[in-house]
Amino acid sequence: MTPVSRTADTTDPAPELHRRWAATVAEARGSRKPAAPGGAPAPDPAPYADNLLSRWSEPHRRYHTVDHLAAVLDRIDELADHADDLAVVQLAAWFHDAVYRPDRSENEERSAALAERALPELGIGAARTAEVARLVRLTVTHDPAPDDPDGEVLCDADLAVLAGSPDQYAAYAAAVRTEYAFVPDPAFTTGRSAVLRQLLALPRLFRTPMGYDLWEHTARRNLTTELDLLGGA
Repeated sequence: MTPVSRTADTTDPAPELHRRWAATVAEARGSRKPAAPGGAPAPDPAPYADNLLSRWSEPHRRYHTVDHLAAVLDRIDELADHADDLAVVQLAAWFHDAVYRPDRSENEERSAALAERALPELGIGAARTAEVARLVRLTVTHDPAPDDPDGEVLCDADLAVLAGSPDQYAAYAAAVRTEYAFVPDPAFTTGRSAVLRQLLALPRLFRTPMGYDLWEHTARRNLTTELDLLGGA
């Protein structure tokens, strides 16, 4: 992963996200002496945040944006007590849509591969790097195993948008449609309806106890309403 160059006159558009990224990287490094492959000192994590935020700010994005990243990180904070390795879950959030093209099907795989390249450069160990990549790949299905608390936290945080107020959910659905503006209406309706049915068929949308209590009922109501509006109920 090539860091974006930082210059003295660059205005940081997201200082809080930069702060959170630096804290997460430091926690993920743990007691390991920060070192990149070959024994060189690990690089400053800040340019990596620039690179990731640049990806999350690509002009074709309407829902999978920096705002979505920040929201997922906030929901992870709410669910933090359920996680086994909070820093790993937070890193997975940063990478889970880092590569995103709505006309491609391999976004999660490419995002996981990006993490597998970047995290060792940052001095993060092999086990944690592998776990971050596994969690990113898990967002393909949002169906973590019952013995996977970190997967449950990430997936719940990513799906929490489904439990917004009617206006918030409508804005989310509209943003998704805009990202797929290149898809004709009939094809979009068919594909979106299939996604909604897949989600509604899950025994539980939210696997953490807190996520279930906070978001399950509202999310199912929103999904059902959207499916009805699409004529796919």
